[in-house]
Formats: sequence, C-alpha cells, structure tokens
Amino acid sequence: MKRLTLRGRLTLIYGGLFMVAGVLLLGVTYVLFSNNLTGGYRVLVQGTYHDSPPATPSTPSTSPPPTTSPTPRPPNQLYVLNKDGDLLTGPAADQVIKEQREQVRRAAIKSLLTQGSIALVVVGGLAAGFGWLVAGRVLAPLHRVTDTARRIAASPAALHERIDLRGPDDEVKNLADAFDTMVERLDHSFDGQRRFVANASHELRTPLTLGRALVEVAMHRRTASADVKELGESLLTINARHEQLIDGLLILADSEKQLKTVYPVNLGDIVTHVAGQLSGEASAVGVDLIRGPGDAPTQGDALLLERLVHNLVENGIRHNLPEGDRWVRVVSKTLGDRVEIVVTNTGPDIPPYEVESLFKPFYRLGAERLVSGKGAGLGLSIVRSVAEAHDGTVVATPRPGGGLEIRVSLPADPN
Repeated sequence: MKRLTLRGRLTLIYGGLFMVAGVLLLGVTYVLFSNNLTGGYRVLVQGTYHDSPPATPSTPSTSPPPTTSPTPRPPNQLYVLNKDGDLLTGPAADQVIKEQREQVRRAAIKSLLTQGSIALVVVGGLAAGFGWLVAGRVLAPLHRVTDTARRIAASPAALHERIDLRGPDDEVKNLADAFDTMVERLDHSFDGQRRFVANASHELRTPLTLGRALVEVAMHRRTASADVKELGESLLTINARHEQLIDGLLILADSEKQLKTVYPVNLGDIVTHVAGQLSGEASAVGVDLIRGPGDAPTQGDALLLERLVHNLVENGIRHNLPEGDRWVRVVSKTLGDRVEIVVTNTGPDIPPYEVESLFKPFYRLGAERLVSGKGAGLGLSIVRSVAEAHDGTVVATPRPGGGLEIRVSLPADPN
C-alpha cells in the first residue's frame, strides 16, 4: 500500500483542523441561536380592538355605511386571532403563540444547520485546496534536496551538484546548507582518492618499466643460463600482471571523473572492433565468440566505451566453463531513447546474492585477491564506472545453467 506523502498529510492536517474549528463554531452558533429563540417573549396588547367591518355587497347602495362601535377589551390582555378568525385569549392564546414560536425556532435551526453545513463543506474544501498549494510551496526546497540526493546516489559523478537554496534562514534552509556541506566534503574526499590512485599508479609505472627492461636485458645476455631465462620469464609474467593492475587503476580513476567533452559513438562499431581483437584469445581457449552488432548510436568517450565492451567480453571469455559448450555472445541494439550492450556467456553457477559483489574492485567469486592469472579484478568495476560516467546503468543477471547476462544501458544519441 502506497503511503501518503508529507504534502498530503499536511493538507489533511490543515483541512482537518479547519473542519474541527468550523464544527465547533457551528455548534456554538447553534447553542446561542437556540437560546435566543427559546428565551421567550410576551406580546402585550393594550387598548381596544375593533372588529373588521363586514364585507359590502358588489352592488352600489345609496344608504350610508353602518358604523360599528368599538368593542372594549381589558388592558394588558394577550389575545390572538386563530386561522378561522376566532378571538383567543388567556391560555388558548398563549398556546397558539408557543406553537408559532416553536415553528419559527425549528425553521430557523433547520436553516442554520443546513446552510451552515453546506457553507462549512465548501469553505473546508477551499481551505484544503489552499493548504495543498501552501504545503507544496513550503516543501519545494525539500524536493530539491531529495532530487539532488537521488542524482548523487545514482551517479558519483554528480557530487559536484549543490542545492544552493536561497530564502529565509529557517529549518529548511539549514537542512539544505548542511546537505551542501556534506556533499562538498564527499566531493573533495572522492576527488582526493581519485588523484591519489592516479598519481600512485603513474609513480608505480616507472619502476615496473625499469624492472621489465632489466629483466629483458639479463635474459638476452649471451652468458644467460637456462635458469636465468626461466626466472626472467616468470618475472616478466608477474611484471605484466602488475602493469595490467596499474592500467586498470588508471582507467578506473579516469572513468570516475565527470566527462568534459563527448562525441557521437556507435556501439555497433565498437562491438565489431572489440570482437576482432579478442577473437584470437577466444579461439585459443576454445570459446565461441558470437557477435551481433546492431546500430546503437550514443554520445561519450570512445576510448572508455571501448574499454567497457572489451572488459565485458574479456570477462566472459576468461571466466567460462573449463570444457563443454562454451560461448560468449555480445549484442548492441537500440530501444527507444536508450541503447544497450548485452553480453551473455556460459560459465559456473553464480548465486544471485553474489552478483552485486562482482562489481566491487578486486572482488572474486569465492575469494578476494589483488592479482591472478585471469586478471586484476577490476574489469566489472571499470564497466560500472564507465557506464555511470555516461549516465548509464549496468544490470547483471545469473543465467539458468551457469554464467551471466550483463546488460549495459546508455542514453541514445538524440541527433
């Protein structure tokens, strides 16, 4: 069941309080009005009462009209005429007055309650509508905080955004300022982390390059023995893995930066290029590489997008079944305003709860190691970072029978 929003709750509170106050006001008005009507009054008639003259015939008469002598009545005596024209005095007259007064009171109360209730409902509805508008205006800064937090959570590259709320120094502005301060510190922290990784990787490249050169010189000396050459091969293999790790760290640091410039790129061309590069490696290990390049125009950094597709295909080749039916399929396509890269491969069974962990740096299924014969453990981490830098998403799903299906979705090129 969907919960009521804060704006809806505030509107209900405004409207409810108004309706309660209106009902109380209507009740007090009813009590006061009823008391005034039932307080009673007396009609004192003093003087003489003259009967109405009898009706004259329609034919003209020459004789003078008869005169009626006034009928004296007792002073301060209450008397009324009923609907039949009979003169009533004493208790009978008082009873008639009471009945008339009761009828007037009931009609007045009925009118008060009916029209007052209608007016209360109409005004209550208007108050709720105005309350909805006022609540929306008051909560607008909170929506800005929520939208900014959602964008930052969806993409770390959005850490540069700020709310920068203008207005009175109230609780909402204090919340927005505190959020801006938190995001600014996080931005500095992540930026410092990226700079450290990039600088450390660059610094490590030099000794690795120098070490590789020394090993190669020692291996190619005429006096080098077989043991030295074998040791040199092992050292060069280890050195190559370390270089691969450093290259992965550099790409990861670059992919987490905000893209400054983007260019039109067709993912179909990238799929064809990467498949051509890795077809030899796939054939060497007995994995069928199936490619289905389709038209998928987008905008971004072509080198980073090539690294994204390369890592996905390479990951599917290296982490496949040891034998049997082994294949990797890579497809690019356009779906509405999005383009997709879908890489599917056979492989070992992967529990669904382990899938998200595969995107962590240096994480391996069943163990966490920095370097292994199959790679540095940064492939899927780089894939996610590149996708997020291009406002895209990555979803991995275990295949029935083993392996993964990884779907990368990016915005299509609007041009």
